[in-house]
Amino acid sequence: MTTYEGFLNSLTHRPDAPVSYTLELGEHKVPLNELIGWEIRFSFLNEMACCTCGRKVKKLYGGGYCYPCVTTLAETDLCIVKPHECHFDKGTCRDEEFAKTHCMIPHYVYLALSSGIKVGLTRKNRELTRWVDQGAIKAIPIAELPTRKMAGELEMAIAEHIADKTDWRKMLKGIVDDVDLFEMRTKIKELVPEEFQQYLFDVEELYEFTYPILETLEKVKSIGFDKAPLITGKLLGIKGQYLILDCGVLNIKKHAGYKVQIEFTKVDELTA
Repeated sequence: MTTYEGFLNSLTHRPDAPVSYTLELGEHKVPLNELIGWEIRFSFLNEMACCTCGRKVKKLYGGGYCYPCVTTLAETDLCIVKPHECHFDKGTCRDEEFAKTHCMIPHYVYLALSSGIKVGLTRKNRELTRWVDQGAIKAIPIAELPTRKMAGELEMAIAEHIADKTDWRKMLKGIVDDVDLFEMRTKIKELVPEEFQQYLFDVEELYEFTYPILETLEKVKSIGFDKAPLITGKLLGIKGQYLILDCGVLNIKKHAGYKVQIEFTKVDELTA
C-alpha cells in the first residue's frame, strides 16, 4: 500500500498517446497511469486552502480560490470564461500586467471532438493542454487571433452554428458523434464574419489523443468530497479532468485545494 497526503492540485500531463497523467498532491507527484487497476482510497481531511495565497478557508470558489482571491484576481474575472466581454480597453482590468501576458497575446480558435464537435479557444502554444483537459480525441486550430477578446468574439460567432460545450457524461463513456473536422472547417469559413476571415488558416495536421482507460462505466455518476469525505474504488482510467473509479467519476480540478490522504493498494493484495 502506498499513501500520500497533501492538498490536491490539478492533473498534469504530457500530450503523448496515451496521455500520461501525474497527480500533484502537495510536494508529491503521483504517477497515475501505472496505478490504473489499483484500489484507491481518498480521505478528505476536512481542510481546504486557497491554491493561490494558501489561506485556509471553509469554502473554495472557481476550482481552488478563496473569496478574496476570486473577487480580486484577474484570472478569476468573468471575462476569463467569457473572453468576448474583456474590458481591458475600458481601463477596468483587475491586473494590467496579467492582461498583457495572458490576454493581449495570440490565441487559437479551434474545433475539437470530445462528446461531439465543439468550438473553443486557447492561448497559442497551450492548445495541447487545453484539448487534453477537455478529453478531446481529435482537434485542429482554425484561426489565430492577436488577442483573447478577438478570439472570444470569433468563438461566439461560430458558436451560433456549432456547440461550445462538452457533454462530460458522453465524453467519459467514450460516446462521440464523429465529425470530419477538416470538412467542418471548410463549412465554417463560409459562416465566419468578414472581419475575421483574415485570421483563418488551414492546418494539415489532425491532432489525436488516446487516454489510459481500462474500463468505461455504463452509468456515469459524479462523486465528490463535499458529500462523501471518504471515497474508495478501483481506478479504471483517467480522461480530461476526471479519475474514473468503479464507484463514480471524480473531477480533480473541481477539488483543487482540498486536503486529502490518498492510499493505493494493488487489487491482488486485497484478495491475498
